[in-house]
Amino acid sequence: MSCIKDWPVADRPREKLLSRGSATLSDTELLALILRSGHAGSGNSALDLSRQLLNRFGSLRAMVSATATELCEEPGIGPAKAAEILALGELARRFAATPLVPGAHFTSSRQVFAHFHERLRDRKKEVFLTLLLDSKNRVLREIQVSEGSLNASIVHPREVFQPVIRESAAAVLFVHNHPSGDPEPSREDLELTTRLRDAGALMGIRVLDHIIIGSGRYISLADQGLIG
Repeated sequence: MSCIKDWPVADRPREKLLSRGSATLSDTELLALILRSGHAGSGNSALDLSRQLLNRFGSLRAMVSATATELCEEPGIGPAKAAEILALGELARRFAATPLVPGAHFTSSRQVFAHFHERLRDRKKEVFLTLLLDSKNRVLREIQVSEGSLNASIVHPREVFQPVIRESAAAVLFVHNHPSGDPEPSREDLELTTRLRDAGALMGIRVLDHIIIGSGRYISLADQGLIG
């Protein structure tokens, strides 16, 4: 297959972007600019390699959510190119995520979902977060309590409420993701929420909600009437 440098100048991805704008490029062309080079062993260009990757994973999101090992299974993708792809995905997630500013005020579960969705939806492990709030439900701080399978041994009321007490927070809001993409609460989710709600009540700390984030969807236990 011919190299990109042998193509007419107007058809090369870099020149096309500079002359016509990035919006005119396809996903394959944009990815080729990130990869920069193809696979010398097969004679495939960067565009060919990009097409192979997108065909294998089905979408840009699936590709940047893959592991380095999975990426390196594709001929022509070594550790360096895999790192470039993973860095691209992380940059996209950080760009999409709005920074959590102290004093921010969430007025609905959908606002919380919108804030955390891009950041959490593609995580391979469950991440449990606590938002510390003041008496007017304004954000004081975000704490990551755990990363891994969600169970009582990992997310314990003692670990959850230590920073809450230290920061003199008046209320808390819990957020965690389901790597499966399905936000339906498990029995463990419900049991943990009850334990945390009861522990907060003993200390005079309001548990406002526990929001579970999936892929494009979420469940608010407060909206479901499961926190009261």
